Amino acid sequence: MEKQFIQNLKIGDAVHSDFVVTEKALNPFSQPNRAGEYYLRLQIADATGSMRAVAWERGPELAALFEQGDVVRIRGEVSNYRGPQLTVYDLQLTPAAEIRRQHFQKTAPRACAEMLTELKTTVGLVTNPYLRQLLETFFADEYFLHRFSEAPAARSVHHNYVGGLLEHSLEVAALCRQFIVLQPALDPSLLLCGALLHDIGKIEEYEFKGMAIELTTKGKLFGHIIIGKEMIDRNIEKLPDFPATLQLELGHMILAHHGQQEWGSPEIPRTFEAFALHHADLVSARLNQFAQAQDKGAKTNGWTDWDRLLARDIYLGLAE
Repeated sequence: MEKQFIQNLKIGDAVHSDFVVTEKALNPFSQPNRAGEYYLRLQIADATGSMRAVAWERGPELAALFEQGDVVRIRGEVSNYRGPQLTVYDLQLTPAAEIRRQHFQKTAPRACAEMLTELKTTVGLVTNPYLRQLLETFFADEYFLHRFSEAPAARSVHHNYVGGLLEHSLEVAALCRQFIVLQPALDPSLLLCGALLHDIGKIEEYEFKGMAIELTTKGKLFGHIIIGKEMIDRNIEKLPDFPATLQLELGHMILAHHGQQEWGSPEIPRTFEAFALHHADLVSARLNQFAQAQDKGAKTNGWTDWDRLLARDIYLGLAE
């Protein structure tokens, strides 16, 4: 089914398309002849905007089919009531396998195919045969790769959108490549392997519920750092003769990449590669936070609103 985007809908258009429900309410009719009956009032959205929607008939029946945050397939017509409003004739819950998240959620600005090509190139730069084989056990797995390429890197702090984890991991690897140029004593294979794998636990830490990013039970109980190290250790067990010292150093990088224990890091970086990885991770995250805050635009005299996470407002300059 071809997606009909909200920004393109006009009064009089027939609609048969998928939308995410951001608000849902059953309201009683005010007319005496419909006393005791309820209509369904909705706010629906996609990646291009939002719109009011109303089902005058079968309100309770339709409301029972879905929850707020779900994607629903609506058949109806755009009417005019203080602006465009979608009159709903029928709706059903959209099957999960048919949901295209890019239609409803913010996605990484780079195309997924382009990022996957860069991922393959970066894996190719890892010359240590054990680390290269370890990376291939992850990224040759199509199910893992699909989850890795769709996952967010966070709920709200940075890269908090579809494809954010892949984008962030590639940024960290790109920064690490520059560190290697500046500091030849760094182990290139170990550092790049750590860059690509440091956040893999996030594919099990977060999940999409409807269109919201939520913590999983496992994510709440363990967090992505512990989950990620366990994933790496399980895959290393499948590889014969993987050096114990290499496993130790890579594991430390995963456990220490948040840099400080007050930032949720089980350990502080105690190797050159772990220290470099921590700073690459931090720079990628902070720059993305800054970019997202800046993208919201200036509010007063060239300044953005105060950003709680960055603990500052940002000067964008005055328009000429």
